[in-house]
Amino acid sequence: MIQQLLDDFSPEQHSLLWLLMAFVLAFFIASQSFPTILYVARKKHLMDEPDDRSVHSTHTPTLGGIGIFLGLVVVMTIVGAFLNTKVLLLVMGGLTVLFFLGLKDDLTLLSAQKKFLGQLFSALLLIVFTDTRIIGFSTILGIDVLPYWVSVGFTLFVYILIINAYNLIDGVDGLAGTIALCASGIFSYLFVMAGDLSLATIAIALCGSLIAFLRKNFSSKQKLFMGDTGSMVVGFLLAVFTVSFIHMAQSDASSDYYRAAPALALALLFYPLIDTLRIFFIRLFVHKTSPFKADKNHIHHRFIQAGFSHLATTLSISGINILIVTIAFNLTGLYLDNQIFSLLVYGSVLYLIPFGIKKIS
Repeated sequence: MIQQLLDDFSPEQHSLLWLLMAFVLAFFIASQSFPTILYVARKKHLMDEPDDRSVHSTHTPTLGGIGIFLGLVVVMTIVGAFLNTKVLLLVMGGLTVLFFLGLKDDLTLLSAQKKFLGQLFSALLLIVFTDTRIIGFSTILGIDVLPYWVSVGFTLFVYILIINAYNLIDGVDGLAGTIALCASGIFSYLFVMAGDLSLATIAIALCGSLIAFLRKNFSSKQKLFMGDTGSMVVGFLLAVFTVSFIHMAQSDASSDYYRAAPALALALLFYPLIDTLRIFFIRLFVHKTSPFKADKNHIHHRFIQAGFSHLATTLSISGINILIVTIAFNLTGLYLDNQIFSLLVYGSVLYLIPFGIKKIS
């Protein structure tokens, strides 16, 4: 009887219930794993050591990414039989590679070269075996369709850019998690509308895991950072969602976002991308140092220096990003070149706000 129910069950016919179950399961698994992670981290002294860059003064466990990963993997394993197994397995494979690389970096140290190679390998898994890539520039600069290998190379660049840009914004409590939560929630909706329940399930599961994590990340007594483990796993998934969304839109001329997908994807991840671009410019041309040398010049550091709390900083930046996304969705009727130009203008202006804020007394 149970086998017959399973054979007859179709997630597409119960998509809302299906996504709710995936969300709840991811939230539950992640929530249940965090107390154990905190216990082990404290027992084994696996803590973040405050330094001159830190905005924290206490030792804090940095293994929150383990719980996020567990919530995702359990959902993908259990629901995989009902969905696109190939995509789920490849995503899980890429996640697993980056999970162990991030874990090693959190526990000991890992060279930038090894992390870079792991990111390339994980991205190539998806690009090559699913042929999910950015097909062209959607007439930006007069370029529509790219040659295959140029398309693969550009898609790889997008993966690496998003993963590392996301890692760089993990500087104050809740910011990286909240930015990813907002983007994943919107991607869930977009994938449901596009009829891709597999990607929608992964996106909503990520939302569940992130909400569970944010409860600990904002906690004063049970605080937990996501660490490189979490930032690489979450950054990789955001890259997967971005590339998949653009690919689906570019492959379907009848899609509502056929020409607008690149601008919408840029809007969803505008903060990590614009902050990374700004930081690299300052390090290279102002301080004349390595673009990878850590400092306290991020936009979120400006909020902290102005007297904002971690929560206020996170809510302010997330609110600005939501406003940017809302404007972007209302400009989809414009030509793509105009959408992106407008986005760069109003997005940059909105992110100049912290530079005009006087220090709160």
